Amino acid sequence: MHIAIAQINSTIGDFAGNQQKILDFTRRAVQQGAELALFPELAVCGYPPMDLLDQDRFVEMNIRTVHILQRELPPDVAVGVGFVNRNPYSRGKSLVNEYGIILNGKLAFEQIKTLLPTYDVFDEARNFEPGREWSAFEYKGERIGIAICEDVWRETDIPGTSYDRDPVRELLDVGISLLCVPSASPFVAGKLKVRRALAERISVRGNVPLVYINAVGANDSILFDGRSFVVAPTAEAAKSAALKDYPVRLSAKAFEEDLVVWDSTDTSAAGTGAVNAGDDETDPFKVGLTRYELDILEEGLIMGIRDYMAKCGFKRAHLGLSGGIDSALVAYLGVKAIGADKIVCFSMPSRFSSQGSKDDAQELAENLGCRYEALPIEPVFTSFLSTLEGVFERRPFDIAEENLQARIRGTLLMAFSNKFDSMLLTTGNKSELAMGYCTLYGDMNGALGAIGDLFKTEVFALCRRINERHIAAGGKAIIPPAIIEKPPSAELRPDQKDQDSLPPYEVLDEILKLYLFNNLSKDEIAQRGWDPELAARIIKTVARSEFKRRQAPPVLKVSPRAFGMGRRMPIARSIYEV
Repeated sequence: MHIAIAQINSTIGDFAGNQQKILDFTRRAVQQGAELALFPELAVCGYPPMDLLDQDRFVEMNIRTVHILQRELPPDVAVGVGFVNRNPYSRGKSLVNEYGIILNGKLAFEQIKTLLPTYDVFDEARNFEPGREWSAFEYKGERIGIAICEDVWRETDIPGTSYDRDPVRELLDVGISLLCVPSASPFVAGKLKVRRALAERISVRGNVPLVYINAVGANDSILFDGRSFVVAPTAEAAKSAALKDYPVRLSAKAFEEDLVVWDSTDTSAAGTGAVNAGDDETDPFKVGLTRYELDILEEGLIMGIRDYMAKCGFKRAHLGLSGGIDSALVAYLGVKAIGADKIVCFSMPSRFSSQGSKDDAQELAENLGCRYEALPIEPVFTSFLSTLEGVFERRPFDIAEENLQARIRGTLLMAFSNKFDSMLLTTGNKSELAMGYCTLYGDMNGALGAIGDLFKTEVFALCRRINERHIAAGGKAIIPPAIIEKPPSAELRPDQKDQDSLPPYEVLDEILKLYLFNNLSKDEIAQRGWDPELAARIIKTVARSEFKRRQAPPVLKVSPRAFGMGRRMPIARSIYEV
């Protein structure tokens, strides 16, 4: 049987647009000889719909779209689509996360998702009732089982999660010959290896091919990388249970819509697509990512900016370009996402801005080919200081004057946003957000934190990799080397350096990972060899800065635990960890 993986980018609530994509991709699949076309989880309504599911009209439009597809899809091809349906059981939540197969105008098969994740960015148990039974769809001589996304992830060790049911085992017990896994699996750096290892284990265990259909695109903070694939036994699999006999047969593109077709009768070991590119490389920049993974990370951030802007209705963007490494990276990503002609970079120097920073910012803008404007803030700053002179009671210059400069810049950037309907890109990184080393209503202004889930060391690594790739291609370093080499500074007071207020980023980021990703206490971090007093200081600062993060723009999630939906913490609390 020829099976098409239709890896599409659904927009949440765009029922007409999603419907048209399903129709278009199905017709293309038929032209390539497909007999079965499979779309991702909740492709009809987009993922995650969150509390739109409380709106009855949203649910009805989603079901109506399925009925339209039943009428308009080509005949004689089975089409699998994910959608929201009413709960068929007598008790429980009112809705289910369902995958249906449409064939010749009828909903020929239905499977309800069983395992409903409630960790990280997921909260499906809030809205959906889990499935209670599993069966096979018999078609073209195959017995096809459907396990929807999390239904296969029971096979992994997810911290704090334990499931009573095992949908994969249940499906294998009913005697399936093919397992299809429609998914909306968010991107995290390095996650593809985990997905493929999981698929290989299941394929070996059941001696069945596994077709993994993943969503692509960005919805708010969440990035979907696509990279759908097929794992299937070779002709030698009956003689051996080695993983080498269950190769990846084909792989769809990363961060792009794609249509790939697999012939299930092909039992050779040959595969197609970029399956293992760069997987065995080293960690050249000492951040736990290979060159290949850094390149994929860059692609994800670019797609995240592009999709967020398109789905929110923005056609142009702008940012403050300080001459520092964070804004340099965001400017580069913005240009790659929407084009240099749609990006404006603003230099907003103050009395403390170095000539080097101003020159670096201008050089970067010239390298990128985008519009560059200088808006000195000294006149506004002087006016504000004059207005505040009396109430400041002639107290010494301190954080109040520092933050005032950041807020002047934020006000100017938001004024441009209002005047020209341009989206402001926020340039803060994860290390700064964690430590509250940022100014509310100042440099935190904006609609999207493009690098808000990258630690500072990862920002440096990605910039070095971008330059390395450009130089290898025969060009020059697109991000001026001076930006990467100089000590980071907010330049809000004379001779200021980030390290005046923060530990060295190489130390800070490692301790932050242990606390944020692994939930380790001060003592547990100390047992890993770090200074306990420093660990306590960092934990306290992270906790006390929660009020800032609650008011920050959404960040593009690329790590196991991002600020925002992925880490929901109270603001008013005792810092018991130290």
